[in-house]
Amino acid sequence: MYPSLHLGPIRIGLPLTQAALSGYSDWPMRVIARRLGASYTVCEVLLDQFVVQVSRGSRAKRFLRVTDEEHPSGAQLMGNTPEEFPPAAKKLVEAGFDAIDINFACPVRKVLGRHRGGYLLGEPQTALEIVGRVRDAVPPEIPVTVKMRRGIDDSDASRERFFAIFDGAFALGAVAATVHGRTVAQRYEGRASWEFLREVKRHAGAKTVLGSGDLFAVQDCVDMMRETGVDGVAIARGAIGNPWIFEQARALFEGRPLPPPPSLHAQREVIAEHYRMSEAVYGWPRFGRHMRKFGIKYSQLHPRGNEVRAAFVAVRKPEGLREVLDRWYAEDLPGRYPPREHLSEGW
Repeated sequence: MYPSLHLGPIRIGLPLTQAALSGYSDWPMRVIARRLGASYTVCEVLLDQFVVQVSRGSRAKRFLRVTDEEHPSGAQLMGNTPEEFPPAAKKLVEAGFDAIDINFACPVRKVLGRHRGGYLLGEPQTALEIVGRVRDAVPPEIPVTVKMRRGIDDSDASRERFFAIFDGAFALGAVAATVHGRTVAQRYEGRASWEFLREVKRHAGAKTVLGSGDLFAVQDCVDMMRETGVDGVAIARGAIGNPWIFEQARALFEGRPLPPPPSLHAQREVIAEHYRMSEAVYGWPRFGRHMRKFGIKYSQLHPRGNEVRAAFVAVRKPEGLREVLDRWYAEDLPGRYPPREHLSEGW
């Protein structure tokens, strides 16, 4: 039903991608997303300075890890100094990432205060110098892409800067842009403007545009593609604790019926595998705190979600995660799709 998505020379396939998620889209989450139908994933955003400095040990194992079943997988870079991006981009390519994505979207106040992420949407000259330097630094076969919000705010000046960066990035060799339909000032409040995504895609013509924002359910992915004309969707918060969104969207994109939500045993199997991989990456007992926040998100698919969420919230030691699985996922009951009210409350 949809053309195959390409990022330059890389064939992605169905236009279903997992966006970069700070603190979430690490190696375990990306692998599980791929196994359940994501065509492409992007690692959590990395600071250019950090990538250059990290070399070995647990931090390198966590952040610079790419395995065979992930390909293609992208790495996202963020910073504020153009000169610091090229060595970081090269190191990520050496680590095995297939594409470099540049973050001009992060709305977190600390990031903005350090002139990174979404701040650079107000600095077209610096943003485009970064794109150009990264494109020159990495091999021609490595795609360079950008992640953007629709501007700093809703002013005319912000809009002009957005399109200056958008057009300039493609002119410098970027092969795709992922556009989130909120402004930086909105952060995660209010609705993402799919109308703006439609306008951007009309403006872009044949250039590749991926849409992001308010993709919490399978139908959202279908609706965004249909209503805006974007070339693909980048699912972010909607994939946390619900990697089955890719499997379900893939069915609809291929013209098949929507699969039922995963049963509790299917959920338990994936959560346990996520548990195992996280322990391998973070070690004992640190991985427990990391998996606890994922468990809270997974609970939205349980028919007794409020009680299961409370059980994960109460976990204080890693072994408590197993106890939650043993108690609440023992019987193979039908699961449920994520309730809309839970998504809006930040489950």
